[in-house]
Amino acid sequence: MTFPAIKAVGAVLLALLATSGALADEAVLRVGIITDMSGQYADGNGAGSVIAAKMAAEEIGGMVSGRRIEIISADHQNKPDIATAIVRDWIDNKGVDVVAEGVNSSVALAIQNLTRERKKLFLISGSGSSDLTGIQCSPTSAHWTYDTYASSNATAKAVVARGGTPWFFLTADYAFGQALERDATKSVVASGGKVLGAVRHPFNTADFSSFLLQAQASGAKILALANAGSDFRNAVAQADEFNIQKSMQIVALQVTLTDVPALGLSHAHDLLFTDSFYWDRTSETRVFANDFFKRHGAMPTAYQAGVNSALRHYFKAVAATNSTDPEKVIAQMRNTPIDDFFAHGGKLREDGRMVHDMYLMRIKKPEESKQKWDLYEYLSTVPGDEAFRPMDQGGCPYLGK
Repeated sequence: MTFPAIKAVGAVLLALLATSGALADEAVLRVGIITDMSGQYADGNGAGSVIAAKMAAEEIGGMVSGRRIEIISADHQNKPDIATAIVRDWIDNKGVDVVAEGVNSSVALAIQNLTRERKKLFLISGSGSSDLTGIQCSPTSAHWTYDTYASSNATAKAVVARGGTPWFFLTADYAFGQALERDATKSVVASGGKVLGAVRHPFNTADFSSFLLQAQASGAKILALANAGSDFRNAVAQADEFNIQKSMQIVALQVTLTDVPALGLSHAHDLLFTDSFYWDRTSETRVFANDFFKRHGAMPTAYQAGVNSALRHYFKAVAATNSTDPEKVIAQMRNTPIDDFFAHGGKLREDGRMVHDMYLMRIKKPEESKQKWDLYEYLSTVPGDEAFRPMDQGGCPYLGK
């Protein structure tokens, strides 16, 4: 055989191998979990969110519409540039069909810009900024677990109704904290309360003394913590050390389950907040939580539960449409109510917001807790349509298009 002939055969073989690889990829539905594996949100999201995703795949038998479900994951290190580089590689080179989680609103907003551009689905769980379904919404995203509007709205109304005003905010200086402060301020004022001021702290702050002294000097009765993770834990612990509670009531605008045992009930007790999920609220939540606990050694946070619920709904939509086409799948997701351990009668709106009930909670006193994860007292249900921002008030530019 001449060299040109050998070269031609080689080219054909390479083409066949490439085609074989493409066909093999067509038999896989690939899910990318982009999360915080090493930073301050790792306990409440991280590896637990990957476990929650794998549980969702197992619940549907590991296959959907003839495609084997594969879960891959990566650590975005709370950096938007790292996150977008990972997700771009997933989409361009790894054949990822759907991206899930996010965590850290700055990171999620950056990922959403990319997935909107590439027309890929993004199922957001750990990120809170209400701008994700507002001015920066996407026709291919679903914001599942909570947002800053819902977390702050119900809590602010309840506190003001109890005579809790005026307010002062201690705010994490990035997209999530800023959105919490903004949304809570609107609710406080709308409920007849007043806001005297705010101070913003850098992400991942260790020393809150100067910020707490500013809050104490403001004359406000309510100190609202618009932060999360280690920032929330440090702020609460140091507020206790400064005896802030003698002059101010501390209100948490966002609480992650795993933060509470790390902080200790002696510091955190009686804080009021609103959440979308608590492992011990119903028999259904306990079934999911106990299965999760066997795999992870901790009860699931709302974010981890949200990853599972969002992927369950996504897999059902893929099965119903027999397609992974983002437009077909998200249309099916919008047309089908969400009924599972996480939400009953939930609905996915056109702006990407999944509307469901939220729950007003109180962190228990040490003597009220029977075991490590017995942390919250359920107070009341806030119906989804009251908790979340009305769709016509968010400024989503895709509505009606």
